[in-house]
Amino acid sequence: MTKLYLQLSHSIQEKITLGLLKSGERLASIRSLMDSHGVAKNTVISALNDLEMKGFIVAKPKVGYFVTQTKQNMQRVPEQHFPDTTLSKVSLSDVFYDVMTKQAAFDIIPNEQSTPPTSHLASLNKCLRRAFREEIPFRTSHYDTPKGLRLLREQISLRYRQRNIPIDASELCITSGCQHGLMLALMACCEPGDVVAVESPTFYGSLLLLEQLKLKVVEISSHPLTGLDVTHLSSVLKNQNIKACIATPNFATPTGSLMPEESRKSLVMLANKYDFALIEDDIYGEISFSNTVSSLKSYDVQNRVIISSSVSKVLSKDIRIGWVAGGKWQKKIEHLKLTSMLAASRSVQAGLAQFMHQGGYRKHINYTNLQLNNQLQTLVDVIQQHWPTNIKYTVPNGGIALWVELPKPIDSMALYHALLNKHIVVTPGILFSHRNSYSNYLRLSFQHKMTPKRVAALKVIGKMLAT
Repeated sequence: MTKLYLQLSHSIQEKITLGLLKSGERLASIRSLMDSHGVAKNTVISALNDLEMKGFIVAKPKVGYFVTQTKQNMQRVPEQHFPDTTLSKVSLSDVFYDVMTKQAAFDIIPNEQSTPPTSHLASLNKCLRRAFREEIPFRTSHYDTPKGLRLLREQISLRYRQRNIPIDASELCITSGCQHGLMLALMACCEPGDVVAVESPTFYGSLLLLEQLKLKVVEISSHPLTGLDVTHLSSVLKNQNIKACIATPNFATPTGSLMPEESRKSLVMLANKYDFALIEDDIYGEISFSNTVSSLKSYDVQNRVIISSSVSKVLSKDIRIGWVAGGKWQKKIEHLKLTSMLAASRSVQAGLAQFMHQGGYRKHINYTNLQLNNQLQTLVDVIQQHWPTNIKYTVPNGGIALWVELPKPIDSMALYHALLNKHIVVTPGILFSHRNSYSNYLRLSFQHKMTPKRVAALKVIGKMLAT
């Protein structure tokens, strides 16, 4: 679990970023912060020191702490985009396949050295090796059940219940990753030609699925900080018959947005009113730098929320294990899994279940969240020091990516091709809309260690943007 002082620091930082605390405004007293957050004095002081070190506040002797002018002015949030809501088929740019071929989906220098494995990952490998040695005769001659290994489903259920999300092991089905879970969800509740609503900007993997399944799409405006615009969706629903909506309420890529609780409740209520499936991509639900985050499933009273996730973003991309809780479509999802992959590896599931049971998964996530937070701060510092001051960007409180708005007429596709000559790969904004919108946007990731080469690459990008 993230340390208390960091939770408090992030809470105050978020208020500053959202403009709830203005430049030059005085913070509440240490005593007031202690009372309002139920923490000790040392915790408050450590949080204030952290904020001061990051430049969000400044201390004035015998007066108090004040929000700094510089941070507020330097971090400007990208504009909210309201897309064309006419229906259309999906056709993705070839750049998507190019980026994936270069193994650069979240890394500006794909061939740069990787972070040395943690002791937790070493423990994971031991659990996997042990699992492969056990029950060899049975596992080599029997397929796994459609739902997947119960021991693993119980551990996943426990993780959700610790986030106050009521998902039982019996409601889960193991998949070959989150993308596979999203595909099964769409196949279970939609037919070719049906209309699916997605956030704009949205995860390009969702667009890829919609293209392959021959589904029509309508893009719904998403605020860079607060996620899917429920009011905009409500207006679209009056004219469009939507069969499903894909949403990422927790630290969505590419923006890193986090939906407020009231918006989540309103979204579920809209799904109930207009009778459509809510497909929740919860891939970043465990990557939170402060408080534990909830799920749309927490407000699901009609069993119409389908939630999909995996271990790829928090543990290892090499372990193709995910899951889906399909609500009223669960049985159909399990049948579809049989046709799409038949069964998952029982040995891999058993090793992962043991790793989670022993506490290694929890420890690794806690460590990873601290590392990602530090890498985010380094990325933001480089942007502030070496990129033009008219750049707008998000500073998320979790996830692995932030959203950058470049001043027009800069074209992120032209920048993409120019940087390839320098062996630097950025993710242009047009990938996050089926209409090739966001031509002056970029997604940047802080998933990888900010090595000197990656920092140098970011400085190169800054120089090119300044010319």
